[in-house]
Amino acid sequence: MPDNRNLSTNHEDWFLFHFSSVKVLRPDELVAALMGQGVLRSTESGSWERLEKGLPSEAHINRLHVHEQALYACTNHGLYSLQGNDEWKETRLAIGCYQYRQLGNLALAATQYGLWSSVGGHWTKTAYASSIVYDFLYLPQFIILAMDHGLALYDRLTDAWQEYDWGVAVTSLAIYHGHVLAVTEKGQLMMGNKRGGFDSIRFGKQFIFSVVSKAGGVFLCTDRGLYRMSVLRAGQPTLISVKLGCPVTDIDMDGDNLYMATLFQGVQTMT
Repeated sequence: MPDNRNLSTNHEDWFLFHFSSVKVLRPDELVAALMGQGVLRSTESGSWERLEKGLPSEAHINRLHVHEQALYACTNHGLYSLQGNDEWKETRLAIGCYQYRQLGNLALAATQYGLWSSVGGHWTKTAYASSIVYDFLYLPQFIILAMDHGLALYDRLTDAWQEYDWGVAVTSLAIYHGHVLAVTEKGQLMMGNKRGGFDSIRFGKQFIFSVVSKAGGVFLCTDRGLYRMSVLRAGQPTLISVKLGCPVTDIDMDGDNLYMATLFQGVQTMT
């Protein structure tokens, strides 16, 4: 098997790969997921090296997650964690995983069989085991699930779920000024109207890949570039362009640096 550790020392070669996720692992150290091609880590020389030992050869990386400088990969074969020897280790969650977050001792995962939770490493089904959950928000009053047919919202005060069946998968969630933002698999943005419903919000003909909350702002990753959400004086949502000219699929930040995973132009950096 050829050694692909030093994938490239020429930045132009990065453009051959489609990046779907990027995360800051440590200061001056990035990790990025390739669509169907594994995980890469940046090196001090400015090139990328593969992190693939321990991952199944057919593993598809749905999302990367960093918690206290520990790296996790949500894959179609389950949740994996990167060990100190740069080898991936399968966790006890061995089903298709799309999102992972850790809140103190509580771990939560969006999976092909609903929302799962873990305390102490033992995973149990938590909600909607018959639905695919792609993303979730765990808020003080609400739990919000992005599912294969729409959205579900759990109100802790009433101890009840409310479903929004849109007949289309929701893949990404965020909160903006108290409004729930949901991105569908068709690239459409749905925005909670605080009256118990959702409105479809359109900004031209952009296809939205994901919505990301970072540094007190909410960003939209689209096929036309990266935008930041804002509102007009009348309360109408609008977009402020951050980076145009290339499809942006994900972002992360490290201090004053903004890192963007793109489909055709590698991982871009803005300061």
